[in-house]
Amino acid sequence: MQLERICMAALSILCVPAVAGASPSSGIITGRVTYTGTPAKPEPINMSKQPECAKLYPRPLTTEKVVTGPGNALQNVVVYISAGASDFSPAPATPATLDQKDCHYAPHVLAFRVGQDVNISNSDPWSHNIHPLARINREWNKLQPPTTPPFSYSYDKEEFIPIKCNIHAWMQAYFVVLKTGHFAVTGEDGRFALPSLPPGKYTITAWHETYGTRSQEITIADGQTLTVDFVFQGKP
Repeated sequence: MQLERICMAALSILCVPAVAGASPSSGIITGRVTYTGTPAKPEPINMSKQPECAKLYPRPLTTEKVVTGPGNALQNVVVYISAGASDFSPAPATPATLDQKDCHYAPHVLAFRVGQDVNISNSDPWSHNIHPLARINREWNKLQPPTTPPFSYSYDKEEFIPIKCNIHAWMQAYFVVLKTGHFAVTGEDGRFALPSLPPGKYTITAWHETYGTRSQEITIADGQTLTVDFVFQGKP
């Protein structure tokens, strides 16, 4: 009888890893965002009224409403799962970061989660102002003098929020606050990747501040790597 109990206990231990490893594998969506036609050209920024900023740039800084790369790549596009994702994971404990440096918001497009902190800093030796123009969330406006420590803020609802500086009018950026953790922002090459997607049907959306949105319905299987590309129509 004692030998039987020992054998049963050993068998139950051996079975645990098999059950724990039975969960389905996840898929990955990769792709590239490009444009056709003629994109809007970046415009030189006139900083003559703020000489402290102008002297930083031997060649004038240009606007970032449309930033392109090699092979018709489109930068600063937020690609995210807009439907079908059951994302119950908590907001990341690591904050997103926005800096005011060289009279410029960096990055120009910052995507992060609902409930996730954003650390906002001023690396310049003069004052800046950050004014996110939220409509769904609470609108706020804050002056940030030089040498002051970063401050943090978080949003309760999903929203695409333009940001401006009331001191330096050309300083513009976007907060993209998302419910899902499955998102990416394209860089110079226009590429993106959304890993760790459970098998299922989804809507994947690409958003650009000037050219609007494009969406596709996709189905991803266990362990699949799926390629999804987006093309925006460039126009002056």
